[in-house]
Amino acid sequence: MPSSTHKASTGTHPIGTVGIKLEELDVIVSQRRPIALAKDALAAVKRSHAYLRDRLRKSDAPIYGVNTGFGSLHDRSIARKDLAQLQRNLVMSHACGSGDPVPADIVRAMLVLKVQNMAFGHSAVALTTVQRLIDMHNADVLPVVYERGSLGASGDLAPLAHLCLPLLGLGEVLWKGRRMASATALKALGWKPLELGPKEGLALLNGTQFMNGYAALLTLKMARLADLADLIAAMSLDAFDGRMEPFHPSVHAVRPHPGQAVVAARMRRLLEGSGLAGRRKHHVQDPYSFRCIPQVHGASRDALAYVERVVERELEAVTDNPTVFDDEDLIVSAGNFHGQPLALALDFLAIAAAELGSISERRLYKLISGQRGLPAFLVAEPGLNSGFMIPQYTAASLVSANKQRAMPNSVDSIDSSNGQEDHVSMGAAAAIKAWDVVQDVERILAIELFAAAQALEFRRPARSSGPVESLLAAFRKQVPFLKVDGVMHKHMEAALAFVRSGAADRWTSI
Repeated sequence: MPSSTHKASTGTHPIGTVGIKLEELDVIVSQRRPIALAKDALAAVKRSHAYLRDRLRKSDAPIYGVNTGFGSLHDRSIARKDLAQLQRNLVMSHACGSGDPVPADIVRAMLVLKVQNMAFGHSAVALTTVQRLIDMHNADVLPVVYERGSLGASGDLAPLAHLCLPLLGLGEVLWKGRRMASATALKALGWKPLELGPKEGLALLNGTQFMNGYAALLTLKMARLADLADLIAAMSLDAFDGRMEPFHPSVHAVRPHPGQAVVAARMRRLLEGSGLAGRRKHHVQDPYSFRCIPQVHGASRDALAYVERVVERELEAVTDNPTVFDDEDLIVSAGNFHGQPLALALDFLAIAAAELGSISERRLYKLISGQRGLPAFLVAEPGLNSGFMIPQYTAASLVSANKQRAMPNSVDSIDSSNGQEDHVSMGAAAAIKAWDVVQDVERILAIELFAAAQALEFRRPARSSGPVESLLAAFRKQVPFLKVDGVMHKHMEAALAFVRSGAADRWTSI
């Protein structure tokens, strides 16, 4: 890979012409690392912009979205004197977002991905336009973008319009912890609003940066949650006095799904040396939620591997329209903005995540059921105390909500723009849905961990493996063992904070 894609020693991450890797985006967003155009991208942006300017000087031939209207108005010619107003009007008129604001990290990812999309040199935008997006990212001036409004067809038009309104001094931003008018922030920073040139508004609005911003951060989050699900399952298995035979490597060698083998091996490593796992069992089989951990967790891992491949390809893709090929003297209006690849992947991610939550809740249900020497609802005096009865209700409600969300958005479509855009991906809706699913899977896993930790302590003096006991010790610093009833919400929230903080990550890589 060219050196322009590697992290610079100064801490500024160069954006080049070969795309960005998922792990690079993770570093930029999570560490708030500044970005800058690499030399190859700088040259490509300048060359593409100069080519379009030169072509417009030589000819008035129609170029979609440059000197014509948009969508079903593509056959309306625009006078040369009105080209700048055309682009400004496009951004303003498409800023039709609705609903809740998008999370800040998604907006940060969108800014990076929009810069990357233009850095390939196929967008014909001015360097000043790209630089303003870079400056906004580096100063953490985050446009207020709304969740709803994109059909995932001609890219993410409405969300990207809100992302780019601040370039014109319009819309709102979040800066230094305050939500304010963009004009206020620009004045404080000494930045003047930009006047967009031909095609620039269209280049800013066409693209999949909303969908792929979600998809990229969800892929990163789910990679971590898949590991965490295995770790928590290991604690639950020992707490439930489960058997280790279902994780034997020979079992998984004869059904060679890669994720299944990975999970089985992880379970063996996580429970190696456990006194509980090694003791004589009085039962012949475990329920599927324990016995089939490799098959279920593994299938979700394989699904996520597919999603990661789609996201990685999209991080290396040009998704605006028209596409400018200055070396071929060619401008093509096509459909790289269509979100179908991401829509399918995001639906798959939501399903894979929902299944991790579903099997987690079933293990939780078994732990509180009063079986295998554990007290009912994991309290010493059930009846007087309800214990973990209602946390399971909460987990069940989250699982049920995720089942409903897991219906695919990508099979839906709706006619728009007077029939010109007659098949849409609904990838933006899939992104928002997948985000909600994953947030609730974190909650479900936190509740399972809360119950598994409680159950494990009823097995004393027997002990689990080193990793599981270390996890329990760390968890106990934030969440106590419950002898009698108390307000469970605060303990559940503490368990969720533990899961989200990365406090368990040191054991997930085992």
